[in-house]
This record gives sequence, structure tokens and C-alpha cells, in this order.
Amino acid sequence: MNGADTAWIIVATALVLFMTLPGLALFYGGLVRARNVLSVFMQCFGIACLMSVLWLAFGYSIAFGDGNAYWGGLGKMFLNGVDEETMAGNIPEVLFFAFQMTFAIITPALIVGAYVERIGFAFVMTFSGLWMLICYAPVAHWIWGGGLLAGAEWSLFADGVNDFAGGIVVHQTAGLAALIVAFFLGPRRDKGKPPHNPGMVMIGAAMLWVGWFGFNGGSQLAADAGAAMALTVTHLSAAAASLTWALWEKIKFGKASLVGIVTGTIAGLASVTPASGFINPIQALIIGAVAGILCQEAVNLIRNKVKIDDTLDVFAVHGVGGIFGTIMIAVFGIGSWASQLGALAIVGIFTTVVTVALIYICKAITPLRVDEETEVGGLDLAVHGERAYDITS
Repeated sequence: MNGADTAWIIVATALVLFMTLPGLALFYGGLVRARNVLSVFMQCFGIACLMSVLWLAFGYSIAFGDGNAYWGGLGKMFLNGVDEETMAGNIPEVLFFAFQMTFAIITPALIVGAYVERIGFAFVMTFSGLWMLICYAPVAHWIWGGGLLAGAEWSLFADGVNDFAGGIVVHQTAGLAALIVAFFLGPRRDKGKPPHNPGMVMIGAAMLWVGWFGFNGGSQLAADAGAAMALTVTHLSAAAASLTWALWEKIKFGKASLVGIVTGTIAGLASVTPASGFINPIQALIIGAVAGILCQEAVNLIRNKVKIDDTLDVFAVHGVGGIFGTIMIAVFGIGSWASQLGALAIVGIFTTVVTVALIYICKAITPLRVDEETEVGGLDLAVHGERAYDITS
């Protein structure tokens, strides 16, 4: 065991959990109307708890067990065979389990942004749990667990796909699933009102930015120069994307908004994620600068052209960002075009099929959408019996 590596991954694990709780919860919560903010908090918190238990029971084994090209099997259910002495490289395997658990938490939590203000809580929990086990965990095995796309003996691509911290595993899968759920769910009955608390959005985005140092820097799984570079390029991409998003907003609409600039931050973070372990600071600035404009235009495309009510733009920011960053690895000559594009296509098709199937299965178990009265009055009081504020808007 390497003490420095272990200490860093303990910190990184805490940082990635911090991204979901409270970072993502505050970011999404501020973007909805006041009568729905607690429902968003509840969805993020509930998902974090459920994914933790499911990751222990089945998810970790499916993703990182000693199975075959397609899945890791069930040999490590409930950490069977893993104790304080078991190692994963230079760190205890139980720590590797915990670090990867935080990724399994935030990936289905990202999808929350697509369906807020109108979805049934029981559907959220049922769908998220099954989706993590059947979609996320196998994809994690394919790319990070030595499976189908990892460059192992049975890989479809000799050199394997390069996805350092989750451009495909996290952002493409969550982004596509979000778009599909939003399509099946249909639009909100009232889309006209702005975010109820832009300040809360900024605070959540800032927490995500800080937490992302653990997300990308921790993916090096070592306290070394590679982790330091991953952290540095992550920050630079976020800064560049924030600036170009705000500038593009100013050019198009005459004003640069707080919600806009922090959404640019998230676009830059998502876009640099798959490349963060392979690129230099100049390449990070390029990725971020393009992402700030590209993802903003994707928001316009999904909202106004395709007309899918992906409420908080999960696909446009995370999906498009993760796909873009994955492609830029090939553009910079770090990974082959065949492996990067091939992996995007395979994972995209798999995610689409699994997500559609799970929507139909979960709809048969519990209603997908709340009734009109609940939606109009707000989910907080009707579903959870609480209000965030004395006066709702």
C-alpha cells in the first residue's frame, strides 16, 4: 500500500460525493421553481442512498468483478473476498470500491435534471436503481473494468478507448438517458418561469467545480504529477468554458447571466473529463473554449428545435460535453478515431435500448408522472409534505 496514494483517494472520494451532496442538489434545486426545490433535494439524496446500497450488493461486482468481456459477474457481491488487506493497485480495494461508488451515485443523479417538477418519486428511485445496475455498471466494466472496450485481450479495439474519468461512462450515458426520459415524460405544463434562486445555482456550481478536482484528479488513482495535471487542466477548461458561454450569451442576447456563466462552467468540466488525464493546459483551454459555445447551442437545439423538455439541459451540457471531449482525444492524436467513435456508438446504442426498456418496465410498476394537481401545486407539499419557503412562487 502506498500511503500518499491512499490518502489522496480518500480525499478524492469525499470530493466526488460532495459533488452530488450538496453540489448537484443545490445546482438543480436553484434552477427549479420554489415549490419544487425540496423534491429535487429528495431525489438527489434518495438516489445517493440507494446507489450506495446497490453498489455494495451488485454494482461493484458487475463493474469490476473478474467476469468476462461483457460484465464482471457476481463474485464480489457485498464485497465478497475483499477485506482490509485486499489491494487494488497501490490502494486498498475497499477504498477503490468507495471511490467508484461515488461515480455510481452521481451518474444517475445527473439524470434528475431532465425530469424535475413533474415526475413520480417512486419512479425516480425504481428507474435509477435498475439503470445503474443494468446500464451504468456494465459500461463501467467495458471501459474501466477490463471489458469489451478496455484494450484487453477480448477488446473490440486493440488500443482500447480512452476515457479517463467518464466522458462516456458517466456523461454520455447520463445525458442520453436524460433526453430519453424527458421525451417519454413530455414537457412541463408551465415552462415559463425562471429559476427561483440563481444564487443557489451558483453555490451548487461552485461546489461541483471544487468536487471535480476529486472526480478527475482522483481518477489517476495516485498522488503524482498525473493527478496534478488532471486537476490543473480540469480547472482551466472550466474557466475557459465559463468565459466563452458568457461572451456568446452577451453577443446573442445583450446580457451575460449568472446562471449562464456557471452552466458554462459545468460544460467545460464535463467536456474535459474524458481527456483530463491525457492533455496539456493549452489543449484544455481549447476544449473549454469550444465547449462553452457548443453546449450553449446544443441547449438551443434541444429546447427550441427538437422541442424536448430536458428541463435543466442535462443532455446539452453533460451528454454533448462528454461526447465532445471524447472526440477531442482523437483530434489531439491521443486515441484512435476508430476506438473513440466506436465506443461512443456502442455505448450510445446500448444506453438507448436499456433506458427505453427500463422506462416501460418501471411505468408498469409505478406511475411515470404525477397528476396535474400535484404538478401545478408543486411536488414539495403534495409528495413530501414539506415546503422550502413560507411563500412559494
